[in-house]
Amino acid sequence: MTGSAFDSKAFLAQLTTAPGVYRMYDANAALLYVGKARNLRKRVGSYFLRASGNPRIEAMVDQIARIEVTVTHSEDEALLLEATLIKEQRPRYNILYRDDKSYPYVRITHHAYPRIAFYRGQRNRRDQFFGPFPSAASVKETLDSLQRLFQLRPCRDTYFNYRTRPCLQHQIKRCSAPCVGRISEADYARDVERATQLLNGRAEALMRELEAEMNKASETLAFERAARLRDQISALNRIQQQRGVTGGTRNTDVIALAPHAGCSALVVMSVRDGLNLGHRSFFPRHGNDVEPGELMESFLSQHYAEHPPPREILVSHPVSEEAGLPAALSARSGHQVAIRTPQRGFKRKLLEMAANTAAQALSTHLTEAASMDQRLVELAEHLGLPAPPNRIECFDISHTGGEGTVASCVVFDSSGAVSSAYRRYNIRDITPGDDYAAIQQAVQRRFRPSDDGERILPELLLIDGGKGQVKAARAALAERDADAIPLFGVAKGVTRKPGLEELIPSEGGAAFRLPADSPALHLIQQIRDEAHRFAVAGHRARRGKARTQSRLEDIEGLGPARRRALLNHFGGISQVRAASVDSIAKVQGISRTLAARIHAALR
Repeated sequence: MTGSAFDSKAFLAQLTTAPGVYRMYDANAALLYVGKARNLRKRVGSYFLRASGNPRIEAMVDQIARIEVTVTHSEDEALLLEATLIKEQRPRYNILYRDDKSYPYVRITHHAYPRIAFYRGQRNRRDQFFGPFPSAASVKETLDSLQRLFQLRPCRDTYFNYRTRPCLQHQIKRCSAPCVGRISEADYARDVERATQLLNGRAEALMRELEAEMNKASETLAFERAARLRDQISALNRIQQQRGVTGGTRNTDVIALAPHAGCSALVVMSVRDGLNLGHRSFFPRHGNDVEPGELMESFLSQHYAEHPPPREILVSHPVSEEAGLPAALSARSGHQVAIRTPQRGFKRKLLEMAANTAAQALSTHLTEAASMDQRLVELAEHLGLPAPPNRIECFDISHTGGEGTVASCVVFDSSGAVSSAYRRYNIRDITPGDDYAAIQQAVQRRFRPSDDGERILPELLLIDGGKGQVKAARAALAERDADAIPLFGVAKGVTRKPGLEELIPSEGGAAFRLPADSPALHLIQQIRDEAHRFAVAGHRARRGKARTQSRLEDIEGLGPARRRALLNHFGGISQVRAASVDSIAKVQGISRTLAARIHAALR
């Protein structure tokens, strides 16, 4: 069946004019496209009224065999549903964005001596949150500045509550050591308030306050305090010069697009409370004939379905008024959202700055992509593959003397690491330390048939190991009817020096080395090292959990409920070990006798 068999007139005649989401399928029930509409009949009908002049859209329309719609109560519901469906089902003709993480915040806890820390997740009403920041790096930079300026504690309460002497943070002048009383609660609260002022964009008022206090300290001959205040003022001036924003801009996202055939760059620059918090880059893949306005509209729909929009969004390419995005975002966020393309003034300068950043990001991305393409071409040549592989997977095993064995599987494609496709496997029911059996079990589990009978297979499989590991992996692939996948082992050699790795073919033949300066070898090393890192991280987590449980499980009278209460109260086994008998006895369900037994057992 082709698109011509689809009776668009009959379908449109009965289609509602309510807002909703539409899904287009081909004759094989493959999802082609997901879209939203304030008026379903008008929006869907626009695909069939006349030639669009867009080859991508026309090719899609020719394949339509079925259209399904979901009617929603409002446009904002349709916006959210569209973004969810695109992310989960990845339709062929939609523009896809890789953005799996929420935006981070700076968090100041509700405490007598509040903690300042990085935070990502749901926000509560007790603590203070500042942001959102466009990246983790911008949060860490801000935290570093605040610790240098105001020496607020970064440690968790479970660590803070049991300190008996200042830690290294105090020695390097990053913390005023409230845990051991080196600063009064009132003075610490003053420093917290000043940090809050800076985070709220009131740096100028804060500097005037510090200058007055510095002058007063000088008049009373408190020169050491005056010098500290002078250093704070100097640091604040530097921060303002680096990150300050003027022109009345308070809470704005500046979004610039650098279009390119097949892959464009989008930069989101965030301004909050008058401060430029930095930017975040996105590189959506799309067809060669996608219009910039369509790219921008698609990005706004998906991005703000997951992240709270500010009151003002400045965009380099205007979006269609028919999209109804401002109304949908306003309804969803609970405040008015304006989408503008300024033509003059300071906001235009902000947009030009973001556009320059996007152009540079695109240039860097294309250079890296070209380098990756070269690596893949050389890899195919050296390994005798019919074509450069579009998907490479690599397995590694990590354990300590056979304890806590974990296998990792990392995935790389033509863009680099695909972290969302990484997998770990806790290896069980094998002889401890048997790496061959561990590899075989991991490969068997990775390539087991899926419920729908479809499997995503790599075009190249690498195993971190020698002939034994390769033989075990080949046997597992044969069991799973996947032995057509090219398989090579990556052996480190006797000296284990980078550049001397041997590649071991699974189909027989002698092991060989690639030139030390070969881009293909560098790619193999990168993939192998990433698999090793991912395996080690999983192993350490599994081993630590097992050791924690085993130590507590050996204590008589300490059952699962009490173990859970103990760990939740202190935050971890190391904090329990540092606690006194009296502190342990305060945990619900633990008597003083049992507390003494726990205290002795952990020592």
